[in-house]
This record gives sequence, structure tokens and C-alpha cells, in this order.
Amino acid sequence: MAETGAGQDSRGQAVAARLWRNRRLLAAGIAAIIAVYAFAGASVYVPLLALAVLAIAAMLPADAERQSAAASAAIEASGLQQLSGEYLAAAVADPLIIFDHSAAIVHANAAAFAAFGGLAPGMSLALKFRAPEMQALLDGILSGQVAANAVDYTEKLPVERTYRVSASTVGHATGLYVLVFKDQSETRRIDRMRADFIANASHELRTPLASIAGFIETLRGPARNDPAARDQFLQIMQNQTGRMARLIDDLLSLSRLEMKPYLRPGTEVDLRQTIDSVIDSLGPLAGENGVVIEREFANGRLVVPGDRDELFQVFENLLENACKYGQSGGRVTVSIVGTEDSQQPGFDVTIRDYGPGIAEEHIPRITERFYRVDVENSRTQKGTGLGLSIVKHILTRHNARLSIKSEVGKGAAFTVHLPAR
Repeated sequence: MAETGAGQDSRGQAVAARLWRNRRLLAAGIAAIIAVYAFAGASVYVPLLALAVLAIAAMLPADAERQSAAASAAIEASGLQQLSGEYLAAAVADPLIIFDHSAAIVHANAAAFAAFGGLAPGMSLALKFRAPEMQALLDGILSGQVAANAVDYTEKLPVERTYRVSASTVGHATGLYVLVFKDQSETRRIDRMRADFIANASHELRTPLASIAGFIETLRGPARNDPAARDQFLQIMQNQTGRMARLIDDLLSLSRLEMKPYLRPGTEVDLRQTIDSVIDSLGPLAGENGVVIEREFANGRLVVPGDRDELFQVFENLLENACKYGQSGGRVTVSIVGTEDSQQPGFDVTIRDYGPGIAEEHIPRITERFYRVDVENSRTQKGTGLGLSIVKHILTRHNARLSIKSEVGKGAAFTVHLPAR
């Protein structure tokens, strides 16, 4: 109903506007009709009919008005036609190159210069992009065999990037063509990560499953009546099932962390109390490995915003690794110090062991899923290869970060940098 009323108001305003524009013509017509009626003595119906016809004629759109509307449309069309291909190409965020029938560059936008560099009008695309797939794409579009086509192209330098390149004609019979490069590097990287993750998880589960299957077969056959062997095999099978359970738990923890949004600090965590609890819970493990855990806590209030359970998991993973892999050093130091950064004050929690240390080439990748410095030692220590990846995800949610310093033969130090607000 509101729309109908609005439409009627609009039409009424248009009629009123036409009558106002034709007011002089109306006045002259009315005067002429009155004069004819007064001097000719015609019937009263004649001037009324003439007035009605005159009013209807005044309300109809005039030829000039129609011509004015047509002229406005022509002006708009001519303005669009005057918009050059250079401006249109600049408005495209992806690299775009316009070329002619000889595969020579006519124009390249800023994104193309940033991605490939060294582009200039007149340069041959066949010489710039020598990959076979690009040659086939250019040949296909220039020969007119296809109106549009697309291929995958990888640019090696300065950094490797993968593009989905599409080629098409520009308009009809213009003799111009366009290449558009859609960056697929991040998508491909995620696909590789997903494939690697599935392969690694499958491998980690397949090993204990194969071990369990082999022991079951042995227990049903040669060791059927051997109590000592049966007890030994059952213990190994229990250890393997425990390993699979830990792996699945870690995978579920990673999945939950990735599904959660960024943590908005709503509660405060007492670092002193939390880390004391972690040390107490890992006391038996430290005793088994012959490691003494030392505390070096700053004085005063040691409170940060965050989730206590998740920060407990962070320090538990780091301290457990220090006790397992740094046991040859005989001790582990846990320290808390306040940071002096005025822009983002907070606390640094460092867990340091004095074991064999980590080679420098491993440090950048040590937080990747399933990455291990020493595979056999990690499996012996019942590691899943996911602990540090979980630590990284939790710290990211807390707007915190992890730094690692190590020197072979002198141990390793893992420092958690936590903001105080």
C-alpha cells in the first residue's frame, strides 16, 4: 500500500510539473477559448470541451522533453564509452594484462607490475611467460579456437606463487585480448597442509594398529599357551592403545582450538598458582626421569587475562617436554619475570632444560604438526608430535607468543610472552 501511494504521488508530481512548464500555453489557450465563446455565442459545452483537450495536451510529455531524456541517455552512454581500458584495468585487484593479436602487451595494471615486474608496452608475452601451459593458452586464444580458457601457472621468483590464468577476448572485433591472473597460492598451501596432516595422522595411527594386530595374531598362534609371552604382549598392546588414545585426544584438542574464536579476556589467571599446580602434577614424571624442577618467580602479583585450563595445558606441555627430552641435564628451571615494554607490559614465563638442545635448523619448524627433531626418541617418550602445535594455537588465542632459544649441547629455553592486559 505504501509503495502504491508513493507511485501515485510521483505521477501527480510529474503531471503538476508538466502543467507548470506549459502554463503560458495554457493561459493563452484559455484566453482564446473565452474570447471565442464571448464573441461567437457558442454553446457552453464547446469551451469546456476545448479546455479539457487543452489540459490533456499540456499533461502529455512534449517532444522536447522526450528528446531531452534521449540526449541525457546518450550523454551517459558516451561517458561510459569514454572510460578507458586503463581505468578499468586499474580497478581490478588481480594482475591483468591486455595484449593484441601478436601477443604484444598493450597495457598492464599495477597489480601485474607488482607481481611480475619488467612489463612494458610492446613486450612479447611469449618471451615473458615461457612456460608451456602459458604458450598453449596464448596460442589457443589467438587462433580463435576458444573464446576463453584457463590454465595453472607457477611463478618461481622472487617467491613461488601459483596463479589460475584465464584468457578471453575484449569486446567484438577489437583485436585485443586480456589475461587475468588469480592468485591460488594460499589455497594450494592449505590443500597441501590438509593432505600432509591426513597422511601424518594416518601414519601415526597405522603403526600402533599394525603392532596390535601382529601381537593378536601371535597370541592366537605360537604364544597361545605361553603365559610369560602373553603378559608381555598384552602390556605392549596396552601401551600402543594408550598412544593412540593420546594422539586422538590431541587431535580433538587441536580441532576445538581451531573452531573457537579469538579469546576475549574475561577472567584473570594467577600465573604463580597455575604453574605451581603444573609442577606438582608433573612431579612423579620428573622423579622418574631424575630431573629436579627449580622455581624462579618474580615477587608481587603475577596475573594475566586468559583461560586457566588452556594456559595450564600450555605450561604442562612445555614442562613435560623439558622433563622428557632434557633429562640428561638433571634439572629444569621455570622462571617468571615482568616485561618492561611500556606499550604492552606483561610477563615472560621461561621453561629451560639443560639437555642435548635443539639444532638451529629445527627451531622454525618445531611447532608444526607431527614435526619431530628425533622421531625414535619422541616415540620412546610417548610423544604425539602435536604438543607444541597445541601450545602455539592456545597462545595465539591469548594474543601471546612463544620464542625458542637453543644451542646444541647446552639445552633449550621455551619462553611464553603473555600480555598483562
